[in-house]
This record gives sequence, structure tokens and C-alpha cells, in this order.
Amino acid sequence: MKEIEVLVEVYDDVKNIKKKFKKFNYKGLKRTIDEYYYDPKRSELKPNKNSGLDHCLRLRTKNDEYSITYKDDVFDNGKWLYSNEYETKVENIEMVREIFKRLGLIKFIEIDNKKETYTYNDYEIVIEGVKDLGLFMEVEYCTDDDVDVKEVKNDIQKFIDSLKIKVSDELNIGKPEMYMKKHNIKID
Repeated sequence: MKEIEVLVEVYDDVKNIKKKFKKFNYKGLKRTIDEYYYDPKRSELKPNKNSGLDHCLRLRTKNDEYSITYKDDVFDNGKWLYSNEYETKVENIEMVREIFKRLGLIKFIEIDNKKETYTYNDYEIVIEGVKDLGLFMEVEYCTDDDVDVKEVKNDIQKFIDSLKIKVSDELNIGKPEMYMKKHNIKID
């Protein structure tokens, strides 16, 4: 599935944002912990020289639900466009951690955040308070269809602009990469 999204940092007050989101369908608040793993024997699952993750393996805990995800990113002239995401639910996350350990995979980042999720038309809108990083908004469109990704991202940006919320420009970097840079995490 193509995961096409725009991630921005939020500079506005959360109360102001929630007022503007009243017209959206509220899906709830969930604490999410994302654990990112790399394989010391495969360069594909290691961060690149710029601390970017072109491919990543993630275990997610969202309240009492667990999932495993493999993502590979698609770039245009070095700029991130979207991710192909392969995700499935996991019944026993401790067993998956043990399997990873026995395969020699190493956990190198843990992202802890609180996500308030809304939907509006074909978009999922998430306000994320990320521990040690800040407040972000992610607007996502997922599809299996062959779409013009640049056009979809442009539409998402227009939608964000229409909200009249104080935000950064699109970050074009994921939270794991931001976390690695902020905390100077390097993988050999």
C-alpha cells in the first residue's frame, strides 16, 4: 500500500487546533510506541550515511494492539515522496522481539508519542505529541491505486493550508530520522 503523507511541525496551540477539527471524525487518543530495528549484517536495514531510513523494520505498540511493519521509501531527486508499507497485526510482541534477537536484529530507536487521530474525506489527520521531539501533524492518504503522488501531496498541502494552523513547511523527514539527528545516533 502507498502511504502518501505530509508531516509538519505544529507551532499553534492544541486548543486552537481542536476547535478547527470539530468538523472532522474523531477516532481517539492512543499512546504509540514505535521500536525500530536494524540488521548489522545487511546495509539495507541500516540508516544511510545521512541518518536516513530508506528501509525500516518497526514494531508498534498502540495501546494493547501490536503490529510489525516493513517500509521502503520512494524518493524523487533525493526528496522523500512516499512509503510502500507492509504491515500486519502481531498477537505476541514479546515473541517477535525474541525472534528479532535470535536473528541478530538490534533495536536502535524507540519513539514514544501520543496520537489524536481524525478522519476527513480520504485523509487521516494525526496530531502527535512526540516525546523528546515536539508536536507534529501528519496528514495521510493511503491507496493501492496508481496515483500521481506529487499531485496527491500537493492536494494534502492545500488541505493543510486551508486549516489556517501555524505549522512548518513539509519536513520531508520522518520522526525516526529527526530523533536520530537530535540525539546524535549513529550506526556503523
